[in-house]
Amino acid sequence: MAPPTAGSAAGPTMSDHIAESRRRHAEALEMGGAQAVDRHRASGRLPVRERIALLTDEGSWFETGALAQPERRMDKKVPGDGVVTGFGRIDGRMVGLIGIDATVLAGTTAPVSMRKQGRLIEQAQRFGYPLVLLCDADGGRIPDVMGWRFSGLPLDFQTFLKPRPGEPPVPRAAAVLGPSYGDSALHASTAHFVVMVAAAAIALSGPSVVEAAIGEQLTDAELGGPEGAQATGNAHMVVEAEADAFDAIATFLSYLPSSAARPAPVAPAAPPATGGDIEAFAELGSAAARRDFVADCLRTFAAIEECRVPVIAAVNGWALGGGCELALACDIVLAAEHASFGLPEASVGLVPGFGVLRAPEILGRHTAKLLVLAGDRITAARAYELGLVQQVVPGRELVPAALRLGAQIAARAPLAVEVGKRMINRGIDRGAAGYGVEAVAMLYATRDAAEGIRAFAERREPRFEGR
Repeated sequence: MAPPTAGSAAGPTMSDHIAESRRRHAEALEMGGAQAVDRHRASGRLPVRERIALLTDEGSWFETGALAQPERRMDKKVPGDGVVTGFGRIDGRMVGLIGIDATVLAGTTAPVSMRKQGRLIEQAQRFGYPLVLLCDADGGRIPDVMGWRFSGLPLDFQTFLKPRPGEPPVPRAAAVLGPSYGDSALHASTAHFVVMVAAAAIALSGPSVVEAAIGEQLTDAELGGPEGAQATGNAHMVVEAEADAFDAIATFLSYLPSSAARPAPVAPAAPPATGGDIEAFAELGSAAARRDFVADCLRTFAAIEECRVPVIAAVNGWALGGGCELALACDIVLAAEHASFGLPEASVGLVPGFGVLRAPEILGRHTAKLLVLAGDRITAARAYELGLVQQVVPGRELVPAALRLGAQIAARAPLAVEVGKRMINRGIDRGAAGYGVEAVAMLYATRDAAEGIRAFAERREPRFEGR
């Protein structure tokens, strides 16, 4: 009797299994197929695997669950069940990554895809890896999710929000890269940092669901575009291109440890920031561009000076040019012992537009001329003598001192602090008298004033409400 051969009743050989595995891996890499990928590109979006390649360090990507298949729709190609999960490095740091594949059934979620995401989240939190979420399309897949109660979904958002006991929290960052509804929006809502591209949108339900529910037709932008997303706090940053979003996530993560159990990252000290980028001034070719730049600078400094709440400057190095003007605009200036101040613009043929307006009031006319005309630089101690600096402390104590002062101010009645600042600033402009009468009379009628007087009489700390 002849021995069994490959493909006979004895079953597939190891070579057959390897070939089948390779075929399925190749099919997963095709995502939703050539036509679906082309449609996705035509909308101005990158396929999810190209996004991952752009975001992660070359050669670092390790995918999990690539061969997953849905519980339903077994007669169709649904690679990875519409989501790509795995681990990779960003600037050398390991992260867990979830990327919604909008080319596969519009990136909708179903039981298998949610289990993939849940396992990735659990593993990342267990090992202390930051989580990165690439949001696009998504929403529940019908009929696959019909009959579920939200609390019974395979992906437990409570696990995503709160690590298990003994597992330290990890940073979470989300990039909203297209119309992101349903679970994509929920993912973004759990992130510490959310960046979105200008053409994207984010909302719990999409325009088609809204129209069916209330009969109103809305565009993606009207429903959850960048303007509304930033106004409601659903997004922290808006960029033009997907590559910019990935740069923003890498920058965000660079400031944080991989988990709360690890020390913060350390980078070499950067050269002290002294003021404006002189070389960039040369690019202001037209007279209109130069006027707009100067006007923007003056508006920025004026906005700080006129801010309703006090602004405290903590100067820990050189404050030259724009840096010194920034200090002049602040309400109170603290400086490290090694700090120095100056207005050297005349050395490059310019003058400090805001500085020449405010320095004489603070430093005196003749000292201001030394800084503006001769380019003199003054130490923190000298700045204290002249009134530019209100406290000089050792460098290591600078930030704690600024925080203590801020807390001290914050304990006062908010309206009284606001009005007091405004009256002092009006005094600078010689116009405080008339305003002061109305402002102080207004304060006497506030609940904070009544509470402050009552607390004083009762020998207790006041409880101010800001009204």
